[in-house]
Amino acid sequence: MTPDEYCQAKTQQSSSSFYYSFLFLNDTQRQAMTALYAYCREVDDVVDECSDQSIAASKLNWWRDEIHSLFHAKPGHPVTLALKTAIRHFPLQEKYFLDLISGMEMDLYKKQYASFKELSQYCYRAAATVGLLTIEILGYKNSSAHEYAHNLGIALQLINILRDVKEDARRGRIYLPQDELVHFGVTQSMLVKGQNTAQTQALFACQAERAEHYYKKAFSSLAQNDRYAQKTGIIMAEIYFALLKKIQSQNYPVLEKKVSIAKFKKLWIAWTIARREYKISQKLKS
Repeated sequence: MTPDEYCQAKTQQSSSSFYYSFLFLNDTQRQAMTALYAYCREVDDVVDECSDQSIAASKLNWWRDEIHSLFHAKPGHPVTLALKTAIRHFPLQEKYFLDLISGMEMDLYKKQYASFKELSQYCYRAAATVGLLTIEILGYKNSSAHEYAHNLGIALQLINILRDVKEDARRGRIYLPQDELVHFGVTQSMLVKGQNTAQTQALFACQAERAEHYYKKAFSSLAQNDRYAQKTGIIMAEIYFALLKKIQSQNYPVLEKKVSIAKFKKLWIAWTIARREYKISQKLKS
């Protein structure tokens, strides 16, 4: 199995929205994005699948060394070998790969967040870093793309947190700010037991509003002449936004079930957005 085949297999194991956005990439971009996503899966799996904290920490440190080898020596893992090809074509920064590892490391030692200020650092490391790498693969002309990527990463991570709130709580992780739990009168026990109340719904509505704020803030930063190049990210964002809207329309049933978007719906969103962005790009040329 080649490094690229390994990354492809790693990507196909997930039903992630990444897959549907990859459909509109050229071969070079697809190789880089598949390698990047495989890397994200590898470091995330360290925390999710390793029950021994010290072993997980050692594995994350191993990945730090492997990223150093990727940029300064010779990597050995199939994912970093595939990333070696990617960094020959795109200006991917070592810092963001390492910051992502730091985000995963936070899951080992930090189970709760006192405020959104604390949580926002986690969201940057766990998600915005991926966005900042992705825009380099997709291409852009305006520096405002960095602000777009950062805010979109925050928005998508907040949507993930809302979707997975019960599952995370049962694993002892509360990603909702503690000061807001207190404000709305919600306890960890209520989340673990799946007690859907007026208090939890008000808390979730607050989180959804914040996610929507960052979503809109992101797109207000994206220049019109960068939209078509960034259509892959836009597709993924639209799929996540559809998930958020579904959660809102069903009155936040996240303690009762895991809300998701059907595969056909994701494909329809991908095709629709690609078509829309193409039309916008043609109008800019005329």
